Amino acid sequence: MTDAQASSAADVQATIDQLWIYPVKSCAGVRVDEAELTDTGLLFDRSWMVVDAQGEFVSQRELPRMALIQPSFKMGQLVLRAPGMLALHLELNAAEGPLKVRVWDDEVQACDMGDLAAQWFSDFLGRDAPAGLKQLRLARFDPEVRRPSSARWLGGREAGTQFADGFALLVTSTASLEGLNERLVAAGEAPVDMRRFRPNIVLRGVDAHDEDRVGPLRIHTGGDGAAVIETVKPCARCPIPNVDPDTAASSPAVSDALQAYRQDARLNGAVTFGMNAIVTEGDGQFLRVGQAVTAEWAFD
Repeated sequence: MTDAQASSAADVQATIDQLWIYPVKSCAGVRVDEAELTDTGLLFDRSWMVVDAQGEFVSQRELPRMALIQPSFKMGQLVLRAPGMLALHLELNAAEGPLKVRVWDDEVQACDMGDLAAQWFSDFLGRDAPAGLKQLRLARFDPEVRRPSSARWLGGREAGTQFADGFALLVTSTASLEGLNERLVAAGEAPVDMRRFRPNIVLRGVDAHDEDRVGPLRIHTGGDGAAVIETVKPCARCPIPNVDPDTAASSPAVSDALQAYRQDARLNGAVTFGMNAIVTEGDGQFLRVGQAVTAEWAFD
């Protein structure tokens, strides 16, 4: 059977509707038309992370204003902009020394991005921050370091990530967001956009939350090329989806709506939206908006 014949016979047939990269963990994302896939996720996704004086990562949970920091890429540089701040330009491979950092339970050796970046983040985020979060630094993931994903969800396989919470990719669907927005509007709340959920890959052509129950997703990258990603763990949701990405103001409406229908027995009743995924094939392949995605159902 040819690849095309296998695709047409697949249970699940979708397309990539959106691709997102989040260069600095917990800052705004960059919506792209194409992205290179690596074994730790999309190239440059969560390659940088803001840490406190002890090297502990910080996020919108503690500092909602991180949502207002907008990254972009230009001529081999990561450019960061924020309201009232001059743009910060950083060479993609720059580093000024080693820095030990912690992200959740993992302590890893990273690269310090230097005093200028530290001052920029401290000036923008530290002004209204608690005492322990006024002095911040920016770390870059060391590509020589291996940070493994949780073995509990991998069935004996090996997979890694950079500074993402735990897995290489996050997959959602347009239908899942539409279902949430129907509930929000019915409750008298404003609809929200996908930025609240910080996915990497957004699928179109599947029903709401079909991403919860599919086997390996085969992404047809052109010609004989393909990439395969596998959803392995439901994504438990903290309060970050309550933060308006345009204003950094927080409201409990999103969490309240999800609580009513998205409690997941696989995570002891935690509220989930989207699926964490690992890369099993396709390191170096390019993912593009509009590419076909096929899979078979994987019901428990």
